[in-house]
Amino acid sequence: MEISAGGRLEVRITAADVGKRVSVRRLIDPGVPEEKFTDTVGVLTSWDGGVLLITRKGGESVRIPESSLVAGKVVPAASARRRGPAASYEELAHVASRAWRPLESERLGEWELRAAAGFTRRANSVLPLGEPGVPLDEALDVVRRWYGDRGLPAYIQTATGAEGTQELLCAELERRGWVREVTAELWIGALAPVADRAEASGVVLSREADEAWLARYQRKGVSEVALKVLGSGPSVWFATVPGEQDPAAIGRCVVDGRWASFAAVEVDPALRRRGLATTVMAALAGRALDEGASAAWLQVEEDNAGARALYAGMGFAAHHAYHHYREPAAPGSGQ
Repeated sequence: MEISAGGRLEVRITAADVGKRVSVRRLIDPGVPEEKFTDTVGVLTSWDGGVLLITRKGGESVRIPESSLVAGKVVPAASARRRGPAASYEELAHVASRAWRPLESERLGEWELRAAAGFTRRANSVLPLGEPGVPLDEALDVVRRWYGDRGLPAYIQTATGAEGTQELLCAELERRGWVREVTAELWIGALAPVADRAEASGVVLSREADEAWLARYQRKGVSEVALKVLGSGPSVWFATVPGEQDPAAIGRCVVDGRWASFAAVEVDPALRRRGLATTVMAALAGRALDEGASAAWLQVEEDNAGARALYAGMGFAAHHAYHHYREPAAPGSGQ
């Protein structure tokens, strides 16, 4: 916190600092004689009517009465470098988008509207990497119409927690009633240690998701649309560990320049905790290294403790959080 020459805490932020990353200290209950404080770090997304709105790394917003502040300062943006490779949010957002392509897309300024007949939110949401080229309310009207014409709900994918992410847009969407439905994290790490984690013997690699692979894939009833999305990307590989009937384990990897992504790593529930997920990832990592990749990324849900422990043990660490905001329900829709 900022401390004056006289040793006192000072508030050194103003409404002019909206959009900057700040650290503030406030009284928990200004009316209690015994002073207790709490600290908040995040992006100052608004300062209106005597209330500060700060968006934390994980995307949650904290409202702080101006009257409760005892200290505050602007802090440097969160570094994009973690354990493993250095990467910017913009680079990772483009790489992640290329690894899971929609069937159709359209530009709205620097926003990309994506649709794939409803198969996954990622392929059916707006990726806003910049400005839409029109006022926000007008852009949101365009987005709702575009998805409505396709019989789909309108989603916007945003990110928080790294330099260049979209805390301000998150706050504006929430102010307009958009609902955050899903939050996950994108983790990054070095690729070579993943390949070194296990022997890759017994893993079958293929350019296509065959019937055996799809039998283990968690999304049942995969359509032609889903197959096209699964097969999209610069260099796609599918891994299978054969089982007695359905595969014991599967995985998917997309190689894109220096990056390799891991997804759909799934293991027969009866065979978990035997290192099969590690074996699948090691095989895919080895193939990605052969194609010149050196860094890796993957996405993991906040509440998937098992996957988080596995990936942390491989040297991965969180880079940023990402969220999907859904358009407000229409009046009288009952939704």
